[in-house]
Amino acid sequence: MALAARNESQVVEVAAQMRRDGLKAFAFRCDVTDPRQVRELALSAREAMGRIDILVNNAGTATSNPLGKISLSEWEHIMAVNATGTFLCTQSVYPAMVERRWGRIVNVASLSGLEGDRYIAAYVAAKHAVVGFTKAVAAEAEGTGVTVNAVCPGYVDTPLTDETIARIMHLSGKSWHDALRSILEKAGQPRLIRAAEVAEAVVNLCSDQAAARNGEVVILDGGERL
Repeated sequence: MALAARNESQVVEVAAQMRRDGLKAFAFRCDVTDPRQVRELALSAREAMGRIDILVNNAGTATSNPLGKISLSEWEHIMAVNATGTFLCTQSVYPAMVERRWGRIVNVASLSGLEGDRYIAAYVAAKHAVVGFTKAVAAEAEGTGVTVNAVCPGYVDTPLTDETIARIMHLSGKSWHDALRSILEKAGQPRLIRAAEVAEAVVNLCSDQAAARNGEVVILDGGERL
């Protein structure tokens, strides 16, 4: 397994822990918004593992601002990490998967990629782009042995959600629990989603048994929707 992130020390530690658990893992530093780094990542991963059968596009970032206060640089950064990064990484591995007649690509999008919400126009637009990209490439991949699907979680128990809660606390004066409750109520979630639940959905889409699942959008919102 090849792991990549902008923060080299963190990804190295995660890979080291996986190796301690008996798994084969390689760590690489990569900024997915940089085409050169993405190409180098694909080459390095192939050299380390022989081939790339599965790609999980999980890089993401978010900010919160009213429309009038979103700067062009903020907009471009959100689009670059969430949407362009997904495009670049997919493009770097997809042709070889088609040539081998087997591959799994899973894009981690968001419920925001299906719905709109206040103050996150850039993030919503980027995740809508990821969902649309997923469906378009899935249509292109039909019959090749490669599948392309998306997982759309709501608020997940991660540092990114912690940052969202902290912003709400700062702007509103709410307590941590009240800020958490407000985002869950707004999203229609009974609870935060566990990272393991997202991982399980991704793994299910990567199995041999999921060969007929292509262009799907899997919603994870804590059980409120079918």
